[in-house]
Amino acid sequence: MSLERKFCQVGSDLKVIDGSKIEGYASLFGRVDQGGDIVEAGAYGASLARATQKGSTVKMLWQHDPAEPIGVWEEVVEDAKGLWVKGRILNDVARGREAVALIAAGAIDGLSIGYRTVKSRKNDKGSRLLSELELWEVSLVTFPMLPDARVGAKGDDPAAKTLREMAGVFEDARRHMARD
Repeated sequence: MSLERKFCQVGSDLKVIDGSKIEGYASLFGRVDQGGDIVEAGAYGASLARATQKGSTVKMLWQHDPAEPIGVWEEVVEDAKGLWVKGRILNDVARGREAVALIAAGAIDGLSIGYRTVKSRKNDKGSRLLSELELWEVSLVTFPMLPDARVGAKGDDPAAKTLREMAGVFEDARRHMARD
């Protein structure tokens, strides 16, 4: 089973502190994303418990590229709202410095999770209900899939909404072409 990605844009919930420290929600429960998936409460619990037991961590990547780690997630916690993350972007890494500058300018504002689905089912509307996920990484991304999750508090202007909708269309087309 291949690694899946789920983008989350958290509005003002993701905060940049002291230039390189970030915190916020990487995933929100009960929200339908642009791929028709809904992450259910408790979906990350087993994965986070296994990671703690093994002493492993969820990776912070740039645009889901495993060759581009840009920081460390110091806290990854599932609460009633979703998957909350807190970490720091490494200024000693070139891409980390770029990420900090892009976030500060409002050019990058999305989070996305990389995961494998362990348990899921379909609801009566055709949405996939994700009840257990194996979380691998949380990335800073340009185009999030879940419109309610975004880095920083830049506001929800109509142009940004249009760009997010276009990103969803492009992501759907990319997935469709990957299947062919």
